[in-house]
Amino acid sequence: MATPLKIDFVSDVSCPWCVIGLGGLEQALERIGGEVDASITFQPFELNPAMPPEGQNIVEHIGQKYGSTPQQSAANRAMIRDRAAELGFTMAMSDDSRIYNTFDAHRLLHWAEASGHQTALKKTLFEAYFTNGQDPSDRDVLVAAAAAAGLDPVEARDVLVSGRFAEEVRKAEQLWQSRGISAVPAVVVNDRYLISGGQPPEAFEKALRNIAAEMA
Repeated sequence: MATPLKIDFVSDVSCPWCVIGLGGLEQALERIGGEVDASITFQPFELNPAMPPEGQNIVEHIGQKYGSTPQQSAANRAMIRDRAAELGFTMAMSDDSRIYNTFDAHRLLHWAEASGHQTALKKTLFEAYFTNGQDPSDRDVLVAAAAAAGLDPVEARDVLVSGRFAEEVRKAEQLWQSRGISAVPAVVVNDRYLISGGQPPEAFEKALRNIAAEMA
C-alpha cells in the first residue's frame, strides 16, 4: 500500500533554485513510483516583497543583496542554467534580466489550487519568467499564463484586478516564516520533515524513501 505524502513546496516564482528543486522532486517521485501517494501544494514565499513595480536589473540586485560581482553573478547563472538543463528546463537569464515583485503571481497560484491547476500554473510561470524573460508582475503575462495552464483567463483577470486572496497569501507567508522557513525552496513533508534547497533527484529520492519508511 502506497504511503501518503503531503508535500508543501514553499517557493517563489522568481527563484531559480525552486525550478531545480521542483524538477528534482518530480523526478524522485517518478523513481519511487507506486511506493508513495504524493500530493504537492505550492506555498507562497516572496524573495523580494519590497520590489517596486519596475523591478531591478538582476546583476545590480544580486550585487546589492549578496555582494556578488558581475563575474560571480554570471558564473552562478551559468551553473544554475546547467543544472536546470539536466532536468529539461531552459534558463535564459542574462545580464539584462530583471527581478520583479511576485505577490500577484502568488495570489493567482492560491486561486488555482482549488481547481487542481496549481502545478500547471507554477510551471507556466517559471517558463514565462526564466525561459521567456517575461514580467511575472504584469497582469497580461499572468492572465496568459493562467490560460496556458488551463484556467479561465476572464476569472484570472478578475482575481488580479479585485485583489482577491491577498489576505490569504499574506497569512500563508507569515505561517511558513513562523515555522522557520527563511530560504526557498523548502519542501515540507507531512508537516514534519524538511528538505531544503534545490536538491538533485537522488537526494530527494533518498529523503522521501526514508520518510516513507518511517511513516510506514
